[in-house]
Amino acid sequence: MGVKIGILGLGTVGTGTVQLLLSSAGRHPMLKEIEILKVGVRSPEKSREVELPFGIVTSDIESIVTHPEIDIIVEVMGGIEPARELILKAIENGKHIVTANKALISRYGDEIFSAANKAGVYVMLEAAVGGGIPVVQPLKQSLSVNRINTITGIVNGTTNYILTRMQTEGSSFEDVLADAQQLGYAEADPTADVEGLDAADKISILASISFGGRINLKEVYCEGIRQVSQTDIAYAEKLGFVIKLLAIAKRNTPSSSPLSHSPLPTPYSPSLSVRVHPTLVPVNHPLASINGVFNAILVEGEPLGQVMFFGPGAGAGATASAVSSDILNLVALLKASTTSLNPLLTCAHQDYCQISPIEEQITRFYARFLTKDQPGVIGKLGTCFGKYGVSLESIVQKGFQGELAEIVVVTHDVTEGNVRKALAEIRTFDAIDSIPSLLRVL
Repeated sequence: MGVKIGILGLGTVGTGTVQLLLSSAGRHPMLKEIEILKVGVRSPEKSREVELPFGIVTSDIESIVTHPEIDIIVEVMGGIEPARELILKAIENGKHIVTANKALISRYGDEIFSAANKAGVYVMLEAAVGGGIPVVQPLKQSLSVNRINTITGIVNGTTNYILTRMQTEGSSFEDVLADAQQLGYAEADPTADVEGLDAADKISILASISFGGRINLKEVYCEGIRQVSQTDIAYAEKLGFVIKLLAIAKRNTPSSSPLSHSPLPTPYSPSLSVRVHPTLVPVNHPLASINGVFNAILVEGEPLGQVMFFGPGAGAGATASAVSSDILNLVALLKASTTSLNPLLTCAHQDYCQISPIEEQITRFYARFLTKDQPGVIGKLGTCFGKYGVSLESIVQKGFQGELAEIVVVTHDVTEGNVRKALAEIRTFDAIDSIPSLLRVL
């Protein structure tokens, strides 16, 4: 018996989610257990990128959250209302929730999670932070035994794109913002992004999960990037820094905590610093190389140390991936209640995968030759490689080691088998002393 879901919203993320759920080939087999029963939209007559059977798409959205057959409600409509009201009604009707709505969760998470706990249902929000980057579930599960000390993230792709281009091109904030809007990286009203409000929503969610306490969004310090000038970026570069909009949540040390001179409250509520602002980041820091629209979240804890999550922070495919993974987790829980085993934790492998031999692998190669100083050696190497279908990207003589000339070759993408055949023949050449290095190139 399949698990039935209702989806609220069929915009970019909703469409991406439906397309992913309907294309289960090559993905986890449990996706076939999911049935999309209803999809709620404001305008059913509007043409869509995805075709659904007649009767599934409806404008009667409230009927979806109260539908007796639906197990999971997927909220991807965005905004505060009516999303908040619909989620609360769905919870009241015993539905599990999957949402990508960071603004709603950061502002009304207290109300929503309290209602969910009372009703005995789950609220899943992997897609609310970091797009397709899996960070919420790892914080809840894989890293749950760690004492998290700091979360530092680049969690807004628009501002990271703007600052990256200002750094690499020397462009002004206004010019890059205009381009970002034209390319669809920034909204027509970019306030939430460039003023840091979107990042504040996200770090409040991450802080709540990491430190086990609810976050009052109004207490999160927030500063955007409008005041960052090209002059600041140039000076930062000279000093060995890049400027990034960072979202930071940090556990205060006892000496800096306002609780340090008083008994700990019961239950314990950690003292935190939670903030968003432009920051000079040392060029050798892991977050310094995160450019363009990409996001990254650096988690520091004990005993693990540092671990970084990196990937696309937005987009239909990335966000749909996160939404669908939450759906799959809920499906596994529902299945476990009837089979006693969680299908995502059991080993369902029955057949061996077919691993192709190394000779069939395609990659680029770097090869270094030591040769006798004879005329025509480079030509002979090129001819032999060509004989076996190995295309060369570059071939240069780098100098001498003693009386031997040193020649370096870099190939285009080729099959390893062809390279090996070419090298086997090359080794027979009288002019070749040795091939001391053969490395693959990414």
